[in-house]
Amino acid sequence: MAKRKAKPALSVLGHKAKIAASPEAALLERVPNDHTDVDYVARYTCPEFTSICPITGQPDFAILVIDYVPNKWLLESKALKLYLHAFRNHGAFHEACTVDIAKRISACIEPHWLRIGGYWYPRGGIPIDVFWQTGAPPKNIWLPDQGVAPYRARG
Repeated sequence: MAKRKAKPALSVLGHKAKIAASPEAALLERVPNDHTDVDYVARYTCPEFTSICPITGQPDFAILVIDYVPNKWLLESKALKLYLHAFRNHGAFHEACTVDIAKRISACIEPHWLRIGGYWYPRGGIPIDVFWQTGAPPKNIWLPDQGVAPYRARG
């Protein structure tokens, strides 16, 4: 069993928190990884992600799947949830939202590897899926499929 590290001082977990006015204002937090001696995959799935089209102001919906191989830090899930929620009134294109999220998480936790799949519902009849990763995944990890079926129209 790994030796327990001192509890980090967190601003979100264990405290009443408000939704930030923008993703830039939202706080992402990290906690120590107790298992730095092994590579493993951690996955966060956000099945109800929303943002706003910067041109029409209409809501956009996506399923986000974030996989990463931790290094020294783990992503704190409550802070992630509040960060993602801050996109609800944020105007940006699908590609920008997806890549911005990945880059912000990667900068926060400095993982060995990270990938994100943004599976966006159709806009104007065209679904847009956006994928980004930091590089090749480490060897000897089990990397499951992200589990979101590609968009298929009826017929």
